[in-house]
Amino acid sequence: MPSMDVNGSAVDVDEEGYLSDINDWNKDIAVALAETEEVELTESHWEVIDFLREYYDEYQIAPAVRVLTKAIGKKLGKDKGNSKYLYELFPYGPAKQACKIGGLPKPTGCI
Repeated sequence: MPSMDVNGSAVDVDEEGYLSDINDWNKDIAVALAETEEVELTESHWEVIDFLREYYDEYQIAPAVRVLTKAIGKKLGKDKGNSKYLYELFPYGPAKQACKIGGLPKPTGCI
């Protein structure tokens, strides 16, 4: 099983770089995962990541991008609940990339 080094500790990931155990996640791991995705985390990124983690805790599933966009729009406002905004933050796919950085499984339906 592949792993990545975070502050001197090995963290197991799958072949696509998602955490093998979502309980291993912490903010240091998020920063390390973001670096592998070439994303520099800002407050706006954390807002989406925190939203996704809360969503996952409630529904036990990582949302696909359409569901994510609608749900963020309801909670954070229409200016943030749109594809353009989310793709600016996570250019390789808001659901897929944000879930990876957030330590969550790959969303259902993502290639």
